Parts: sequence; C-alpha cells; structure tokens
Amino acid sequence: MIHRRHLLGLAAASLAAPGAWAATAPALTVYKTASCGCCKGWITTMTRAGYRPKVNTVEDVTPFNKRHGVPFELSSCHLSTIGSYVVVGHVPPGDVARLLRERPKALGITVPGMPLGSPGMETPDGRREPFQTLLLLPGGRTQVFARHA
Repeated sequence: MIHRRHLLGLAAASLAAPGAWAATAPALTVYKTASCGCCKGWITTMTRAGYRPKVNTVEDVTPFNKRHGVPFELSSCHLSTIGSYVVVGHVPPGDVARLLRERPKALGITVPGMPLGSPGMETPDGRREPFQTLLLLPGGRTQVFARHA
C-alpha cells in the first residue's frame, strides 16, 4: 500500500533531480562565431539537457579545431570542450553523456557538417537527415560512435 508520505517523497525527489544534475553537470565551453544561429540552437538543446555552457564568441573557430586535432573535413560551425574531450558540431546531448560515461581513449566526438534534424538544425517541417556521431581518434582517424535517423 502506498502512503501519502511516500508519494510526497517521490514527488519531491523527482523535482529535485533535474536541479541536482544541473548543479553537478560538467561545464561545457563553447567556441562559436557571432553570426551562427544554429549554434545558439545547439546551446539551447544542451542547456535543456542539463549542461552548463560557457559561450565564447570568436572570429573564427578554425584555430580551435587545429589546437584540438580536428581535421577540416570533420569540423563544423562550433566546437566545445568538456572535461578532456572536444565536442564538434551538432552532437546530441545523449552522445555527450555517453562519451563522459564510457571515457574512451579518444580526442572527442564530432558530427561533421550540419545535418538537418540534428540538435540546433531542426526544421519547421520536421525534416531529418540520417547522421552519425563519430569518435575522433588521434591522427584524424574516426569510428562510428552513434547513428541517428
């Protein structure tokens, strides 16, 4: 039998959980240009998922890609760092969480280009392109980390 006190405790715990995650969520440092609107959409998605983005507006993200070993063909319109990893492009928040949970030996993850339907690239009509999140390995090598339809 469920008692009223038990139900109130469960309700309080469920309300506290998002705040607790936000307080302990890893800081996400984002580098983007001032003119990038889709970057703002990705930042909003990450914030809603509980991350705490610190946004740095820069003239050009290319030097940040080079500094973190991201080849041009695997780059995108913004780059982020979280812990010891780099997150490039419109990577879904769940993929970032998995990266931090599994801690692979890698530079980070990337969604090259700007696929329609990826976080920050949503369309009014809901169109989506299948895309992959790639694990970025040293030397520009990659392997598929996640597939999205």
